[in-house]
Amino acid sequence: MAAISICLFAGTAQAQTKREVPPANVISKSIKAVGYEVGGGSTKMLFVGTSAAPNASGEAKVEAKTAGTNIELKIKAMPQPTALGAEFLTYVLWTITPDGSPTNLGEVPIEKNGEGKLEASAQSQTFAMIITAEPYSAVSLPSEIVVLENDTRKNTKGKIYPNNSYKLMKRSEYSKLGNPLALTPDLKNVPLDMYEARNAVDIAKSQGAEKYAPDVFSKANGSLQMAENSLASKADKSKVITDARQTIQFAEDARALSAERQEAERIQKERDAAAAAAATEAKQRAEAQAEAEARRQQELTAAKEAQMKAESATKEAQMKADAQRAQAESEAKEAAARAKAQAAREEAEKAQAATIALRAQLLQQLNSVLQTTDSPRGLVVNMADVLFDFGKYNLQPDAQIKLAKLSGIIQAHPGLHLAIEGHTDNIGGDEMNMKLSQQRADAVRDFLARQGLPADALTSTGVGKAEPVADNSTAEGRQKNRRVEIIVSGEAIGVKLG
Repeated sequence: MAAISICLFAGTAQAQTKREVPPANVISKSIKAVGYEVGGGSTKMLFVGTSAAPNASGEAKVEAKTAGTNIELKIKAMPQPTALGAEFLTYVLWTITPDGSPTNLGEVPIEKNGEGKLEASAQSQTFAMIITAEPYSAVSLPSEIVVLENDTRKNTKGKIYPNNSYKLMKRSEYSKLGNPLALTPDLKNVPLDMYEARNAVDIAKSQGAEKYAPDVFSKANGSLQMAENSLASKADKSKVITDARQTIQFAEDARALSAERQEAERIQKERDAAAAAAATEAKQRAEAQAEAEARRQQELTAAKEAQMKAESATKEAQMKADAQRAQAESEAKEAAARAKAQAAREEAEKAQAATIALRAQLLQQLNSVLQTTDSPRGLVVNMADVLFDFGKYNLQPDAQIKLAKLSGIIQAHPGLHLAIEGHTDNIGGDEMNMKLSQQRADAVRDFLARQGLPADALTSTGVGKAEPVADNSTAEGRQKNRRVEIIVSGEAIGVKLG
């Protein structure tokens, strides 16, 4: 069911389940965050309209307490959501923590005069706030249509954190739907929640939920049918709204689960492709080595034939004279020794050349995934801290993709060992840094093990801040020092295991 032009009159705050969204469907922005002091009393934040709603404005009273942070929001001069796009039906208030995590605090009801208010509670004491236009209230990631952003006042109490990055859902995720005829709804007989429920189911379906999350999507469809039946039978309005809101949550769960599973499918396909490419290269290298071995055998056969001719000549010389026989035998032995020594040298040189070629090839393959350098310890793969959330050890989707590709390449070269080392900058105590570096190293080791690499070929070590590669006195230097290094070694690439 397409979205239509409507006025919003009611809404409630509700917590949302956080799911990962495929990187191709999001964009990034930055915003100022504030750390509110627990027990420090209330303070006020401004809300400033963006280019999407330049005349809109607002104010929020914020008070951080031990059990959570209370927010009292008031906004005005708001356009109707459908004025920003037919696919949008409502507005949602979000908090954005410094690590970029968004939390849906609930739907902001808008009166006909463009005013609205909402009382909500946040679990964190440090966050930014935005208001976005959405197709329904239970979304788990903000849309890119940001209409209001928080800003500090001169007397705002709290520590300010500028330029905090966060992600927004691209408008294209919703623009396939909408209200092309701009129909006016019959709000006297059909609650707004019904339009949001229809919109939520259509969006989930357009994102492949029927294929990737059929069980949850089936619940959403069934719940929508219940709501439609309640509406058609003129049941109590509260019954219709309850069924519609249940539909919205089921549909959002189906859409988010579908996105998560599609991302997992994409990672698996890229991993399989990397493994297949590495296997093809390994096969070609084996065929080349087989051809080289055949040529070496031919050379050895020729040397043996030459030795047999020399021995025959020696026997003939023995029939002529003992002196000539002794001289011929000496020359034949020297010739055989030289041929054997030459063959041995050539075999050793070819083996060494093959090892060098494999090492260079592996270096090139790994560099196509992550920055890799050659060292006496082996090939050093560097994972920068941007592949982890700040101060955490969980792998971001981009890191999982890169490690999946790396595992596919390593599996094509049996016998290699991966020593995983976590490093931090000098911010924080020694114990905290050592623990975080070990957790990041363990996270990489466990992920590679799940990709099929042998557990006995993987080790993980936390180094903490003991081995910096740059000056910790600058932000750039500290970022370089926050890293995970994977040292690839093995006799196949000329590095003996310890």
